Amino acid sequence: MSGIRDYIRDEALRRRLNQATVLVVYDPAHLYRELCHELADETVTVVDASLSGIESREAATETFVDLVNQGANGPKELLVYVPAKAPQSDEERMKDPFAIYSVSGAIFPDGDGDEYLSLCLKAKPDHVAEIRRLFDKDPSPSFELVNNIGGGIGYPTLRTLLKVDSARNILLALLAPSETQKARLKDNDTWQVETRDLLLASLGLKLVTKGKSWSAMADEIWRFILFSEFVFDLPAELPTSLTTVPRAVDESSHLVEDLCEAVRNDIRTRQTYIDRAEQVESDLKLPEICVGIEDLGKRDTFPFEERTFLASAVRALKEDRLDDIRLIVTHHRDSVWLGKGESQAQWGLVVAALNLVEECGDAERGLVDHVRSQETLIDHYAGRLREVDRLQREFEQAVGDYVSVDTIVDEVTDYARRRYAKITEKIQTVFTKHLETTGWPPQDRVANTDVFDNFVAPLLNERGPRVAYFMVDALRYELGLELHRQLANDGVSDIVAAHAQLPTITTIGMASLLPGAGSKLRIERDGNSIAASLEGQVINTVSQRMGVLQAAYGDRFAEMTLSNFIGNKKTSISDTVDLLVLRSTEIDSHLENNPDSTLGLVHQTLRTIRVAVHRLKESGFSDIVIATDHGFFLNGHADAGDLCAKPPGNWVNVHDRSLLGDGSGDTHNFAIPTDRIGIRSDLSTFCAPRSMAPYRRGLRFFHGGPSLQEAIVPVITVKLHGGRPSDDAQTNVSLGYRNGAKRITTRLPVVDVMAESTDMFSNDVEVLIEAHDEKGIVVGEAKRGDPIDAATGTLTMTPGQKIQVTIRMDLEFEGKFTLKALNPVTMAAYATIDLETDYAV
Repeated sequence: MSGIRDYIRDEALRRRLNQATVLVVYDPAHLYRELCHELADETVTVVDASLSGIESREAATETFVDLVNQGANGPKELLVYVPAKAPQSDEERMKDPFAIYSVSGAIFPDGDGDEYLSLCLKAKPDHVAEIRRLFDKDPSPSFELVNNIGGGIGYPTLRTLLKVDSARNILLALLAPSETQKARLKDNDTWQVETRDLLLASLGLKLVTKGKSWSAMADEIWRFILFSEFVFDLPAELPTSLTTVPRAVDESSHLVEDLCEAVRNDIRTRQTYIDRAEQVESDLKLPEICVGIEDLGKRDTFPFEERTFLASAVRALKEDRLDDIRLIVTHHRDSVWLGKGESQAQWGLVVAALNLVEECGDAERGLVDHVRSQETLIDHYAGRLREVDRLQREFEQAVGDYVSVDTIVDEVTDYARRRYAKITEKIQTVFTKHLETTGWPPQDRVANTDVFDNFVAPLLNERGPRVAYFMVDALRYELGLELHRQLANDGVSDIVAAHAQLPTITTIGMASLLPGAGSKLRIERDGNSIAASLEGQVINTVSQRMGVLQAAYGDRFAEMTLSNFIGNKKTSISDTVDLLVLRSTEIDSHLENNPDSTLGLVHQTLRTIRVAVHRLKESGFSDIVIATDHGFFLNGHADAGDLCAKPPGNWVNVHDRSLLGDGSGDTHNFAIPTDRIGIRSDLSTFCAPRSMAPYRRGLRFFHGGPSLQEAIVPVITVKLHGGRPSDDAQTNVSLGYRNGAKRITTRLPVVDVMAESTDMFSNDVEVLIEAHDEKGIVVGEAKRGDPIDAATGTLTMTPGQKIQVTIRMDLEFEGKFTLKALNPVTMAAYATIDLETDYAV
């Protein structure tokens, strides 16, 4: 590399442009204009805003449109040169016509590391003192002046052996040499003097070790550089016992930070950094010595710092300092220590709690504007309030996925659950008040009892359409929205909020989805329970309900469970079948049995539905209708006192959340005549808790009563079409684990997922990551939560991205397995790697 201008052009500008496609260079000192123009070629368009404001805007717009439209002969990258200071505030960005391009791509300079002085220090790290003296005299010296510092090309032996072209890159190679570089250093003993000279000149490090091998020197270099970054970043006073530990001179701070960032962020050297930092932390006893320091700066050089930052985030959450916790999370989103699955899980839990708490606060502030009627409250729930339930479900998923024992779990969980309980009780109070005065279901709204007659029957009356009717148990509204989003590419889809039949239990809710339920469904006493009937026929069981459809449609009708339809690839549907019913009870059964550990399985049902829709499309079905019997409530904050006492009366207890019979309400319960609550019955009164409490203590999951979560349900319709072409052929997905390691030592291993495409503007690719044992059984999945979609369990990637993903292995599994990156719709494999456990079960 011939000098500072080439370093800035190639390392700072060209590299960033290649990564971002669009780059805006702000240069009030007019230092970089020529360098920007030197980057122009047949693939890079450079727009110079110093020539003409209007023409440069038009040129930038035209080039950007060509990029988006992906013209075959057009440019591949856009650089905009602006001879002005970069906008700092939102107001300044609004006035800057070129700010939009920095949002779409990247910006230079971006942070202190891009200052001219910092770049010079990185380019010539062996001449730190001279460069600083030069800048003290002239804050913007010419490239020629900077190049003249030192003169000549130093360290010829190191450059030759390591095959690098600058002092900075020599230092990087000494920290983490490749196998080839190690071999060259081992075979040659003439480089040690140059190494000692370089370290002294660039960092102020006078090597103490008498060893002449690379490994002996590397131990001291790593300790020196890591400890130096820690000290440079520490706002507090350094503990007395650490003041004698050697560290770099202050003038080398930019170089130290640059070296550490480079090794941390390079996937090839990241594991080396982790191993070295853990060893240095242990050797210096940093966790014990720094135990009383709360503010350790912004960088987490060592693993114990990440623990401290996490503790700070938890304190901020408990003190409701949400801006502070968001700042902490943002600063540490890409921390190298999140490569440890346990750490990633803890931060994921904190982020899930933060998202929930923020949404609870927004919901509480916005509720007052939507309480005047039952209709406005329901519309507000379908439009916004259901986000509280979605984020609470994702939070409870994060809690269920967390396998380590740590007090942070209790602190974060208790706080977030209290906030959720507070807003849901407030909403429930308003909802039950309207229910008492208005009744149920709302007039002129979609009722579940009319779903078949309004959405399915009209399609069957036409000639040609083949309809698949999904009857999904416990698909609450917010989950329906997630499913609707996943099905958007399969056809023209729509979702409406329907109103479930009370009481919201499976036998009644599934009966309400049958033909004629709107006018003929009745609920009668059956001993100590209740039964649904249609035209005098009891329809409490699956076979009885399917018998109603069989009688109505004969050989035009067929039914099976969703799992059988997906599990048996040889299943064929007769050409005479126009109505196929697919039944799913997985969500309800999982959550009924053990909501704490099975909540994460909910997304499997959504994924299975999605795969089924794909198969139905291939089988010639044209229409999909997805309906459910009821929603549910996740009672994560249940405790010993979470119980509603029943009022006096002659009641049939219905699923712990409602009563039918004779009696009246009280302070804690409301009672309504059954005919005003949409129930045809010989039982005169419907009674339920005013709060979200059940009639049985300690329930973590329930349904059966009237609440927005239980009684507002989705109806999803999809008119199938061919869909957009798959990008599978254009996008390559690869998997990697710890630079080729074949054994995992933790139940939360972190893998690298990479997506590459030859087409710069190809669509995002969705990836499902699973671990399969030798029999093909799933023994591990990607842990839900950022970056894994909590509802689908999939990862959506933009070509060019590299993302770290935590795999949650089954606690009981031990042995060999294959990690697979799959297409979540077709289940075809993008990539696989073979691994084996190396931990005690």
